[in-house]
Amino acid sequence: MADPANFIRENTRIAAPPLVPEIELHLATEITPLWHATEETLERHQLPPPFWAFPWAGGQALARFVLDHRELIAGKRVLDIGAGSGLVAIAAAKAGARDVTAADIDLFAIEAIGLNAAHNNVAIAAESRDVIGISESLWDAVLVGDMCYERPLAERLTNWLRVLAHNGAVVLLGDPGRAYLPKQGLREMARYTVPTSLELEDRTSRETIIWQLVP
Repeated sequence: MADPANFIRENTRIAAPPLVPEIELHLATEITPLWHATEETLERHQLPPPFWAFPWAGGQALARFVLDHRELIAGKRVLDIGAGSGLVAIAAAKAGARDVTAADIDLFAIEAIGLNAAHNNVAIAAESRDVIGISESLWDAVLVGDMCYERPLAERLTNWLRVLAHNGAVVLLGDPGRAYLPKQGLREMARYTVPTSLELEDRTSRETIIWQLVP
């Protein structure tokens, strides 16, 4: 496998997402070249596309909310699931979380999380296992940015998140209107207009809502 750290450094630049200028990440400047650069590696090693290289609307809004409402996160054990670049996890660390785990099954994302955490001078544990379904009470807060885009994943994830919320965890979702967001058991916490790229979305901005999943 190509060295993930070198690949990330060579194909991204340090930049801040529009809605979260306090945090800098290794981000792709253009989508198509990076996608093509990873195709050979993806085919050989069955890795997912480089979602970690882009600041998705749900993650940006959730990171903004966490930084603006630190009292919900401070002192807690926090999980950022489907973490991608680690943006939301970094925001949680900056908001005073006791410890933060960023989970993603993409090994390139795991490398990006480590690089981005180091760049922002925060400590984050990166977890490459599929943590959905873990029954132990390992986290006091679970943060989910933009993961309801595919039905099987969204249903499996939501069922697990409901269990965690019932057991007392604070569960927050940042969602820009994806098709498979659960229809019930949500409390709106905030709304943001997030600038987006036409290469990623079908518009130049998306209204993104922060939801709390209630038991």
